[in-house]
Amino acid sequence: MIAAMFLAHLVGDYILQWNHLAAWKSRALKGVIVHCLIVFAVTWLLALPFDPRWWPGVVFIGVSHFLIDAAQLRLRVFVAPLARFALDQAAHLTVILIALAAGGYLDLSQITRAFALGLQSDRLLVYLLGYTFVTMPAWVLIKFVVYGLVKGAAPEFSDNSKYLGILERLLMTTFIALGQFLLVPLVAAPRFALEWPQVAGSDRTPVYIAELLASVTLAVTIGLLLSLI
Repeated sequence: MIAAMFLAHLVGDYILQWNHLAAWKSRALKGVIVHCLIVFAVTWLLALPFDPRWWPGVVFIGVSHFLIDAAQLRLRVFVAPLARFALDQAAHLTVILIALAAGGYLDLSQITRAFALGLQSDRLLVYLLGYTFVTMPAWVLIKFVVYGLVKGAAPEFSDNSKYLGILERLLMTTFIALGQFLLVPLVAAPRFALEWPQVAGSDRTPVYIAELLASVTLAVTIGLLLSLI
């Protein structure tokens, strides 16, 4: 259940939050409602195989997700984008932990041991969790962190190279998980060689380099973690 609930968060809050929905959600409460209904449905579907009667946990996560995202409509005026993103995700993850603890799936007093046991018992879901993370969630995380730290501004979500970056991270994660470390540079090198002449010496250089390093770092980290399972 632990891995399933975190997977539900990644799928509902990232994979199934397309650009139009994200923009709608950021300016209108109706968009927040539609997004939260999707999160609710995904959470319920992934909880169903483990405990079909765990409605209180599903409802708690869904309602809390709505309250947190609705608050973003107010906070976006006063809080910097990176801080707002970090607070938003911290709040969502805290809610999931509380729901799991209340449902008896997680002992918060021994959270590290509980996580280890829970993840070992759901290896397939853990792999799905890792591979899901390096797709859209990693892309959004990289954008917020890089633009927040390098430019101190909100990220520019352009689809240019988004899917190539996702494919690269999937390949690098797989190679690291299989112990093929020398193949990682071969994955990142082609696009770097093609794009570097266009960004070298421009105002995009710091952001481009930071995004590339962050992307490789996340893929390698997830690959190493998966190799330990």
